[in-house]
Amino acid sequence: MKAMLLAAGRGERMRPLTDHTPKPLLIAGGKPLIVWHLEALARAGVRDVIVNLSWLGPQIRAALGDGRGFGVAIHYSEEGSPPLETGGGIFKVLPLLGPAPFLVVNADTFTDIDPGALRLPAAADARLVLVPNPPQHPTGDFDLDGDTIVRPDVRPLTYSGIGIFSPALFTGCTAGPFALLPLFKRAIAAGRLQGERHEGLWRDIGTPERLAALNRELAQKGRPP
Repeated sequence: MKAMLLAAGRGERMRPLTDHTPKPLLIAGGKPLIVWHLEALARAGVRDVIVNLSWLGPQIRAALGDGRGFGVAIHYSEEGSPPLETGGGIFKVLPLLGPAPFLVVNADTFTDIDPGALRLPAAADARLVLVPNPPQHPTGDFDLDGDTIVRPDVRPLTYSGIGIFSPALFTGCTAGPFALLPLFKRAIAAGRLQGERHEGLWRDIGTPERLAALNRELAQKGRPP
């Protein structure tokens, strides 16, 4: 299986840390956020990883190289400025990802989610990992009806930024910037968006304060997740 690691964002809420360092290279527990994900993908048996670049992209290239040091082969997708948003960034590299289901991982999270455990049923266009709403996102994104994702008025679950996608999710899309949510809504309407709830470690590293809190947490544990 191949994977797309999303690393093109500007990280506005992380300023001033991201004025000179791309958000995926910010340090958590002694190593860059994106490295935790590369190592998890390698443990899961993923060997081909596409990383999209925009803000300070050359720094990410310099830090990760061709990926051999992390047990993977990295291919880069240059998006320019502004970036293509999540949907547009994935759509751009569908020819590289191929016809089979592929993993999508948001590089600015920290989690113990095992990407290798994700499977996509034939009846779904995507399967997302959902987490209980964090304090910074109390209204949530979705809910679950069994394995099926729904979007009621009250939404207790948040998309973790990790999932397994079929290229079919992007049917009818055209090149350019666009978000994933409209595609998710279309799949929900067709009954083709599935999900699973994760109760373990997941942190959205969206502000300097949350990054500092994560580093304190990891220092207290004295070990990685």
